[in-house]
Amino acid sequence: MTTPISYFQRMYDADPDPWSFETRWYDARKHALTADAVPNRRYRSGFEPGCSTGMLTARLAERCDRLLAVDAVGSAVATAAERVAGHPGVTVRTGRMPHDWPAETFDLIVLSELVYYFDDADLALLLESVSGSLAPDGDVVAVHWRWPVDEHARSGDEAHAALATVPGLHRIARHEEPDFVLEVFSRDPRSVARRAGLV
Repeated sequence: MTTPISYFQRMYDADPDPWSFETRWYDARKHALTADAVPNRRYRSGFEPGCSTGMLTARLAERCDRLLAVDAVGSAVATAAERVAGHPGVTVRTGRMPHDWPAETFDLIVLSELVYYFDDADLALLLESVSGSLAPDGDVVAVHWRWPVDEHARSGDEAHAALATVPGLHRIARHEEPDFVLEVFSRDPRSVARRAGLV
C-alpha cells in the first residue's frame, strides 16, 4: 500500500521538522552530496517532488534557472516556500505524488527519500511520469535511506532497482553507504568528464 498522506500530516502536526533536517549533520551532509552529484553546472528546469521543508530545495535552487518543488503537506510547503523566498526562479506548491505530477518537461528531476513510499501501481505511474517528463538531455538524481521502515512500501535498494528499469536512462554515478544509496541516471550516457570534453 502507498503510504497514506495522513501519516505525513501527523508527523508534521507533531513537529514542523519531523526528520530534523534543519539540525542533523547526517541530513546536511546527505543533501550536500546530493546537490554535488548533479552532473551539470546549470539546468533550465528542475523538479523536486516530495520537497519537505525545502532544505535540499535551497541547494538545488542554486543550480536551476527554474525549479518546481512539491510536497503533499501544506505546512511543509509553507516552510519550504519561506526558505527559498530569495530565489525568484523557485515555485513551491502542494501536490500529491505521483497523481499530481506536473505536465511539464524538466532537464533535472531529484527524487530524494520518496520512491519507497509507493505501492506497485503508484510506483509504475511515478516511473512513467519520470520518463515522460524528462527532457532528451535530462538527468535524474535519486537518494534513499537503506534501513527498514514499517511505513515504506519497499526498501531504498528496491526503489533504486526500479529506477534502473526506466527505458532510456543510463546510470552514470552511484554512491553507496550503509545508510543510503545515491545514484544519477541520465538520458546522456556520457560521464561528467566526457561532457566537459576532458576525455
